[in-house]
Amino acid sequence: MRPFAYERVTEPEAAANLVADRPDAMYLAGGTNLVDLMKLGVARPAVLVDISGLPYDRIEHRPDGGVLIGATVRNGELAGDRGVRERFPLLAEALLSGASGQLRTLATTGGNLLQRTRCVYFQDVTKPCNKREPGAGCSAIHGSHRDLAVIGTSDACVATHPSDMAVALAALDATVHLQRNCGTDRVPLSEFYLLPGDRPDQETVLGSGDLVSGVELPPPPAGAAMRYRKVRDRWSYAFAVVSVAAVVATGPDGALRDIRLALGGVAPKPWRARRAEELLTGRQPTRDLLRSAARAEFEPARPLPHNAFKIDLAVDVIAASVLDLAGGAGGERA
Repeated sequence: MRPFAYERVTEPEAAANLVADRPDAMYLAGGTNLVDLMKLGVARPAVLVDISGLPYDRIEHRPDGGVLIGATVRNGELAGDRGVRERFPLLAEALLSGASGQLRTLATTGGNLLQRTRCVYFQDVTKPCNKREPGAGCSAIHGSHRDLAVIGTSDACVATHPSDMAVALAALDATVHLQRNCGTDRVPLSEFYLLPGDRPDQETVLGSGDLVSGVELPPPPAGAAMRYRKVRDRWSYAFAVVSVAAVVATGPDGALRDIRLALGGVAPKPWRARRAEELLTGRQPTRDLLRSAARAEFEPARPLPHNAFKIDLAVDVIAASVLDLAGGAGGERA
């Protein structure tokens, strides 16, 4: 057991002051990921700053149909919120598929965004890992990588981001609210996460002392249907092999008026499928078109020998998801 100090705060400024300029200090909320990493020896904080008492525990539904979700709102509360289930059902679906009821009772919105990869080499301190120790090497590339990323990777890291919730938020055009030393800030979720490049240890735009205070969702497109579909190795609690968050709105002729696609299980961050969206917008959603657009999204992919199957799987799940939603949104099924 490695000793550490524990501080509990009730003001954001006090939290930032305790963590800023201290690389050995970490924020603690639900602890469902951090405590596991401490047990494994991956995270070794000298100071834990408990932020569960900060005033970020509310879900605020806006008159325009948007919502602001506080960073310390528990996943269980968010998944069960009536307004979320009515206007953003794919977010509730993602949360319910992402963890057991016990974990959802503790896990927080901010902690879910910031959870670390479940790559077995990252979690094993006896193995080289650039994400854990920059410059050490990536054991996964020539090792066990079946569950790891196929797109957005680098020669330094092929890990995947584990969050289901973050994939749903990516499809919903979420904005992350931050408390920084210089004041407050807002960062689109699409810009919040960083690709690994040659510094896979730098996963987000957060600086020292920066704190996630909430996540804001704009109103969903008028008449949109949405769904979170997750493929996993077992029905019970498990991480995604491939997941798709889809938001689809069709016009009177059944063409795709608005389509948003985000993918999980395939990249180091929630992957917004911008290329596929571009090819599909304004078009009739036939199975051939959907598969072609999904294939185009994966043109830059760099699969490894044991995870190339993820591309075919993702293509199938994208096509099936959009066809289902286009029918439900008023379009014609192919």
